[in-house]
Amino acid sequence: MKNILVIEDNEDNMDLIEAFLEDDYELTCTFNGKEGISSIKNQKPDLVLCDISMPIMDGEETIKIIRDEMNLSNLPVIALTAHAMKGDREKYIQMGFSDYISKPIDDDELVEKLNNFLGD
Repeated sequence: MKNILVIEDNEDNMDLIEAFLEDDYELTCTFNGKEGISSIKNQKPDLVLCDISMPIMDGEETIKIIRDEMNLSNLPVIALTAHAMKGDREKYIQMGFSDYISKPIDDDELVEKLNNFLGD
């Protein structure tokens, strides 16, 4: 079973993601970028879902560490954000994210993007 790391500070969003994915994936849930980075070092997930706006360490700092300091250019990292303005997807791809999902999270879109990266 593929492991997905979820970095999301909102418990309602975390519960929603878990409900969508827990039957098909092994999930590791963390509540900020610092916890997420630690989890990546210890568990080597197959994919990361990362919120952008979080306390302690936000998504922008988190992706910089994943890509630059940890040198994990092949790890799929999908941005989760309430920012859904024109050009936001491109902005997050430019930052180093593999893809982007706007909130509120649509379960069909989430599953489709996971399938694109994990081949399930």
